[in-house]
Amino acid sequence: MSGFKAGFLWGGAVAAHQLEGGWKEGGKGWCLADINRSQYDIPPEERYNMEIDTAYIKRAMEEDDKFYPKRRGIDFYHTYKEDIKLLAGTGMNSLRTSINWARIFPNGDDATPNEEGLKFYDDLIDTIIANGMEPLITVSHYEMPLNLTLKYNGWASRELVDFFVKYCEVLFKRYKGKVHKWILVNQINLIVHESFNHLGIASDKVDNLLEAKYQGVHNEMVACAKATKIAHEIDPDNEIGMMFCSNLTYPISHRPEDVYWNMRHNQMEYLYGDIMVRGYYPGYALRYYDEHNIHINFYPGDEEALKEGTVDFVSLSYYYSRLSGEEPYLHTDLGQVPNPDIPASDWGWGIDPLGLRIALNEYWDRYQKPLYITENGLGAYDKVEADGSIHDPYRIDYLRKHVEQVVESVKDGVDVRGYYPWGPIDIISCSSSEIEKRYGFIYVDYDNQFNGTGKRSLKDSYYWYKKVTASNGEDLG
Repeated sequence: MSGFKAGFLWGGAVAAHQLEGGWKEGGKGWCLADINRSQYDIPPEERYNMEIDTAYIKRAMEEDDKFYPKRRGIDFYHTYKEDIKLLAGTGMNSLRTSINWARIFPNGDDATPNEEGLKFYDDLIDTIIANGMEPLITVSHYEMPLNLTLKYNGWASRELVDFFVKYCEVLFKRYKGKVHKWILVNQINLIVHESFNHLGIASDKVDNLLEAKYQGVHNEMVACAKATKIAHEIDPDNEIGMMFCSNLTYPISHRPEDVYWNMRHNQMEYLYGDIMVRGYYPGYALRYYDEHNIHINFYPGDEEALKEGTVDFVSLSYYYSRLSGEEPYLHTDLGQVPNPDIPASDWGWGIDPLGLRIALNEYWDRYQKPLYITENGLGAYDKVEADGSIHDPYRIDYLRKHVEQVVESVKDGVDVRGYYPWGPIDIISCSSSEIEKRYGFIYVDYDNQFNGTGKRSLKDSYYWYKKVTASNGEDLG
């Protein structure tokens, strides 16, 4: 027996900027993702979101669209009705997607929302529901209006708190009765990797970038707390969640020093949940700030807001596990290194299904809040056979082994309520802006240069997931 309760959410997860396209349509403004340049020709280990300055931004805004695949996506802006019908064919009963902030407030500080953008999401959400799926909506998923970086300085600027709360309130009122589950910020702990995409802080506009990032995420968490309180007031049925990228690491050795530094690393990954679930800053964070000469401005009412706006559930993305310890913590950008004892994907991401069970137990033990796995998947190269079939046993194997560990975590007593494989239809990669790093059950006929027809085709994994959803996790064969 799988142990999954009736009503368990078997979903799929995507993001607006990675699939919609239509980047200048419907009154949409520039967003952060619109300046993500393709990196498919860069070695995998070097593909990450570099720090961005205003010169880069202005140059990107003038460059040809062909270098910026997220401006095109997979044309979901025009094909969403057909695509959602295909997704529903897997039997999934929930779909996670985001609302592109720049479609609703094109400049971020607009006096009124863009009605054309709201109408697009009216129809999108209605289509999701009509196809038997519950919408799980991410409010901010690397789609902050670019104007908020150029005119202000992203989340480092205090003005963004009010802009974001206003944006959230518009959505909560507009979709009352239709959307009940919300993630306010995607992977809020990613302030090193994906830091510009997340916080929108231009590196040349601050003196201390690390301090600006922690100030930015403080402002963001205050905004989330205020928005959470408003969400509950607008609709008591609203459930508001926070989301981690699961970056918990194992000690690189059994040396006490490595175990200690690994603990320090993991504490600073837990930080965001410790604040958003518990409602206050933990002592280890204050010590970290002191030791690193980081000064956070607490504005009047911040502490009260954090206490009053705690979240209802915790969600996480999980793709890989890594190692940390004294030396890696001190001498690598991310404070972590690959684990040589586990296999890796073509993009160097360590494949560790048991690590998902470990992470779920750790988050459950710490927070005692319902858990949703809102991203999990394998980016891989897929081959279309002469007869049009697409055999992806590697993807099925990856997902099966991870779901097996979710089953075990449920038996451990962890309250897991949903599983959302990432990119159930092929989309543009977040980190490298390429489509050939495919996660989907549904193949989209484009290559990295957008050669192809855009035709959708079903992979073997599509039929596998259909068995999983139909059996509520009993049939993983």
